[in-house]
Amino acid sequence: MTRTGKKLGLLVAALALPCLFVSSALAGPLDEAKAQVHLNAVAAGDLDALMRAYPEDAYMDWVGGPLDGRYRGKTAIEAVWQKFIALNAGKPRPVKLSKLEAYANAKGTTVEVKAEYGGTPPVKVLHLLTYRDGDLATEIWQIAPAIQLTP
Repeated sequence: MTRTGKKLGLLVAALALPCLFVSSALAGPLDEAKAQVHLNAVAAGDLDALMRAYPEDAYMDWVGGPLDGRYRGKTAIEAVWQKFIALNAGKPRPVKLSKLEAYANAKGTTVEVKAEYGGTPPVKVLHLLTYRDGDLATEIWQIAPAIQLTP
């Protein structure tokens, strides 16, 4: 490769690099807002709002507690949310959330947040919510009794 060819290649790479970061930056804020809506729906016990987030092929891993299990597909996820809402007699749960942390690239965004939900039973959770193409494709609900929220 000639010296001019190498310089041209480096110039093209340097110009393309910011585009990668722009795509990543654009993936995050919208998904963070969707995650906040989802968490609010959990606290409110709003099944319809919860289910709007998931595509048909979504999956959820609920780790710990009486609802522990792997749930594949929208129907299975809806059933677990119905059980969770019923545990608190369909009433809203007061919630405290940590700051949402988003990790994004052009393929999707994973949002991490810690939560303390009141109600019956009260529960502390580490949420990992992965969004692809604007949908909540994967959700991990990790029961974490020792979790501490920092302001």
